[in-house]
Amino acid sequence: MSEDREKREQMAQVQAFIEQEKQKAVFNELVSKLTDLCWDKCVGTPGNRLSSSEQACLAQCAARFLDSSRVIMERFQQPR
Repeated sequence: MSEDREKREQMAQVQAFIEQEKQKAVFNELVSKLTDLCWDKCVGTPGNRLSSSEQACLAQCAARFLDSSRVIMERFQQPR
């Protein structure tokens, strides 16, 4: 294997790793925002357990947040 080819393969591996790390960071940020937003919206005073209405609110909030995020991501990926 030529030295040039090795360098290109190493560079491709580094770029793939960086892309994976970026995707992880975006996912972690999404989870953090979802948690903050939905928790503040749905949970009053935390106790030992969530009430059924708090659980339902959290589930609906998370679903809406994820749907909205998906739509936004699709719009950004569309060619202009």
